[in-house]
Amino acid sequence: MDKEKGLLNGKFHFKAMPDGSLDKTKVICIYCRCELSYHRSTSSPKYHLLAKHTGNAESPLPSCQRQTTLDSFQRRRLDNSTTNKLSTAIAKWVATTCRLINIVEDEELLEIIRIASNDCKYELPSRATTVTKIHNLYEDEKAKVEEALGQTNTVALTGDYWTSLSNHSYLGSHALTVMKTEEQHFADTCAEHFMQVARQWGIEHKVSTLTTDSAHNMVAVARQLPFEHMPCVAHSLHRAITVSLQNSPFNSALAKCRKVIGHFKHSPPNALELEQQQIAHFHKKESLASSNTVRNLGVIFDQDMSFNAHIKQICKTAFFHLRNISKIRNILYITELLGGEKFVSCSVVLPALCHQSRVMEVSEDDPAYMVKFKETFKAEMEKRKEKTNIIWLRVATALDPRFKDLKCLRRPDRAEVWRLISALLRERERQRPAQPEQPATYEPSKKRSALMLASESSSDEEEDCIEKCVERYRAEPTIDIEDCPQKWWSKHEGAHSEMAYLAREYLATPATSIPCERLFSLSGHVVQKKRAALSSENVKMLVCLSNWFSAKKQK
Repeated sequence: MDKEKGLLNGKFHFKAMPDGSLDKTKVICIYCRCELSYHRSTSSPKYHLLAKHTGNAESPLPSCQRQTTLDSFQRRRLDNSTTNKLSTAIAKWVATTCRLINIVEDEELLEIIRIASNDCKYELPSRATTVTKIHNLYEDEKAKVEEALGQTNTVALTGDYWTSLSNHSYLGSHALTVMKTEEQHFADTCAEHFMQVARQWGIEHKVSTLTTDSAHNMVAVARQLPFEHMPCVAHSLHRAITVSLQNSPFNSALAKCRKVIGHFKHSPPNALELEQQQIAHFHKKESLASSNTVRNLGVIFDQDMSFNAHIKQICKTAFFHLRNISKIRNILYITELLGGEKFVSCSVVLPALCHQSRVMEVSEDDPAYMVKFKETFKAEMEKRKEKTNIIWLRVATALDPRFKDLKCLRRPDRAEVWRLISALLRERERQRPAQPEQPATYEPSKKRSALMLASESSSDEEEDCIEKCVERYRAEPTIDIEDCPQKWWSKHEGAHSEMAYLAREYLATPATSIPCERLFSLSGHVVQKKRAALSSENVKMLVCLSNWFSAKKQK
């Protein structure tokens, strides 16, 4: 570089002295006449050019080292790959959060994405594009579910019917479909609907149990299907509580509950005072917006410290004794325990009912109204317990390492359970060789309960082997109540391979149809008043996608 001509391609020249000489310790910018110090390094002049004159002069730096100006940065456009990912993410957001499709026409959303992406010319995908993306997402996730079902030996289903705001009936089978139905819900029609869902997913030969409520048509459906029927235990508990509370002194207590809840619900100052009391007593902040009397009882129990003063003021009388409230609270806890989806519930039914039976024992300290409630409740539960699939529940309890001591059963019944398990193992042993191909047309097989009760002959050697398998499992120590029985079987499958398959089949059965009720709650958010005319195919895709993606987040 010729220093006589200046620095950086003539962008700077040395300062001229009065005598005509050059001061080579100072340089002058040709654009702004700014004077800079120069000590054999051009770093300061370069930074000056980049900061002050990038738009006026060609940068002396290579393009890879040039600083990007704000104007040029704002002129950048998102590439096609990023735009496509963003469109897919928007479609997933619409499907999983029950948004309306026309949200892609929202100008405020467009402005937010433009600011976040620094692309002032970005355009949201059209409604048609979003619908197409949702269809593609559904097909991709459906393929994953089909693959998982294909690798599964047995499947347990829950199912029920739901009516939308537009007065359309849907059959809900948890996490598989929400299918629109137009026929009346007679037993024959409902049975065909369930079989249609099983055929669509290719699991008609894998379904072991069907869990439904105890409605008359559902019970009739179960008699026609080749699956074991598991009546919803939570429905039975709630029905027993409702019947026991009728025509009892608890009715006045329930009336007080409703009065207290109305007091807080319809007055903002009262609701604020309740919230302050909940904070002062270290309770969870919870509103009293439900009209369900059973849930109201649960809320009242959880917030009893906050309510004492208000109950005396509003109801003019003290609430019934807290010790008697706690009896019903235990029953409510059982319904929550059996309604879970992320843990084994079928094997918990009999131990939970056994505990509930002990809690409901009449004591000398019980007042007359409590004695009447307990006796009515126990009678109702015994009547409904006979309608449950007691054989399946007993086997599931025995195959749960937490409850295999079967203390929830009478001693004679315990021996019968192990005999049934041995019969199941013999049946499986006979079916193991040469599995025939499934026929094209479906032929219902015998129900499992009939197989268990059948007295089949077997060789002494086979009988001895099966008995050793059962005894080896019974010799294992019980595990803690908080442990997962499915994980225990996965860890001990090598030592108990003969029984592991049986355990997975029985422990996977849900004890209630509450998962299906939650699916209908989700469906209610999808089929809103603003889109009551949504097609049944779109209802199915949106509900299933939201359910599948929510399940992934919880894992």
